[in-house]
Amino acid sequence: MVPMPSLETPDQLSNQARNTLLQVADASIRHGLLHSKPMQVNPKNHLDSLQSIRASFVTLQKQGDLRGCIGHLDAFQPLVVDIAENAYAAAFQDPRFPPLSNSEIDSLEIHISILTPAQPMVFSSEEELIAQLHPGQDGLILQDGNNKGTFLPSVWESLPQPEEFIKHLKLKAGLPITHWSKNLKIFRYTTESFP
Repeated sequence: MVPMPSLETPDQLSNQARNTLLQVADASIRHGLLHSKPMQVNPKNHLDSLQSIRASFVTLQKQGDLRGCIGHLDAFQPLVVDIAENAYAAAFQDPRFPPLSNSEIDSLEIHISILTPAQPMVFSSEEELIAQLHPGQDGLILQDGNNKGTFLPSVWESLPQPEEFIKHLKLKAGLPITHWSKNLKIFRYTTESFP
């Protein structure tokens, strides 16, 4: 089957593309329950926008609570493949949770975030960094040596204050909340998230 030509911009996916990704994520998780591996996806069978090389995260929730979240910060494979792999990994390989069971599949909510390429931020102090943040919009990657962590923009819902957002991101990266060094790097990205 030849994919239909797509009129959507590379930045925003069509409803058809979004629905396809949600279906692929669900199918990959169900495939994982049966076969203990992610579903294989041929990107050529999908819209051009789903064949583009993009980074993504798949977040699973059960009754509003986090049940798994796995993704890639760097784009290296077709988006539809990335979603299939990350959905499987969020369900079965997130170290914070036991592997998903059959009894949970029907109460699962799947959320997808597609990342823009991360851009380095320039700052000379924590105050200067915080002044540049856009709450609710920015996803951040914090890196210092081997310590690295990221928060998707959706994390602003539970940490709306920029100071707290940065403190908790340091903790996630394995650093104390008071940590500061000249080697600290912050990268900013945004996401297209749905449903």
